[in-house]
Amino acid sequence: MTTTTSPPTTTATVTVPEPPSRARRIAGEILSRYGLVLLWIVMLLVLVALIPGDVSPVAAMRTVFSQITPVVFLGLGVVITMSVGEFDMSFAGIFSISAVAVPSLAVLHGWPVWLAVLGAIAMALLVGIVNAALVVLAGINSIVVTLGTWSVSGGLAFLLSRETTVSGLDTALAQISTGRFLGLPHLFWYGLILVAIVAYIMSATPIGRHMAFVGSNRAVAALAGIAVKRVRAGAYIASALLAGLAGVVISIGNGGFNPASAATYLLPTFAAVFLGTVAVVPGRFNPVGMLIAAYFLITGVFGLQLLGLTGWVTEVFYGLALIVAISVSRLLQKKVSG
Repeated sequence: MTTTTSPPTTTATVTVPEPPSRARRIAGEILSRYGLVLLWIVMLLVLVALIPGDVSPVAAMRTVFSQITPVVFLGLGVVITMSVGEFDMSFAGIFSISAVAVPSLAVLHGWPVWLAVLGAIAMALLVGIVNAALVVLAGINSIVVTLGTWSVSGGLAFLLSRETTVSGLDTALAQISTGRFLGLPHLFWYGLILVAIVAYIMSATPIGRHMAFVGSNRAVAALAGIAVKRVRAGAYIASALLAGLAGVVISIGNGGFNPASAATYLLPTFAAVFLGTVAVVPGRFNPVGMLIAAYFLITGVFGLQLLGLTGWVTEVFYGLALIVAISVSRLLQKKVSG
């Protein structure tokens, strides 16, 4: 009788990595959400150290917080369109024609200021409606459409202003924008209020949830009963309205506007919007992150100016910030979706 001996059984030992401690998880969460804020604080400290002795640090901080309001207005519009999966480049042109319309209609054509303001807002909304119709209804590529409407709006702004800087608005009106509250211009507070409103809508209302759903997957959103086209069209119109408001408050504050200056806001706005995706809600376009990123960028630019570096250095700084922001945003979006 033959006896068969079975080979010894080998039990594989699998080492399960220990989950990170609660403290490490909290630290990682804080760094992922507020790393940009911490870096901004460090930059502010460096900026204070660089300030000449005859300049008050408080005055320098007020200068920083007073410079970037147009980018906040424009960035909110871009955040709205980006969050629903659209791309809008026309905001600079809308900003230009709205800012030019107020002094042009009031000074050159004798309109009452309040009517000139309504006319400027109407022009902005008209461009937003055109964007929505061509992109959402006609299905034309959004980059092509908004690049075209940007060019058309910018060109009409030069026509409306007779290719010059239009000024002459009542200086008393400037208090609407440049008047001070707690040492900061009203424009700063307008920006904060708008950011709070948009952030609430996007995070705590059905409209905001629909926007996020449409931005992540239009087909699934449509199957869920969401009016996808209405959401997309509304985003373009809301973006145009914000750009129009930016133009109105800036032109009133300055007493006029030079249409050639509108293009300078294009790069800083996109840099703030994409850099904002690494803060507060990582991997997603969000208003609060955009606000933090906007002031982070202007702090960096102000620091460069204190060092005597201006001109091309500023353009390089914004360009590098945009490249880094888009790269990090893409990585975070992959991590979130994965």
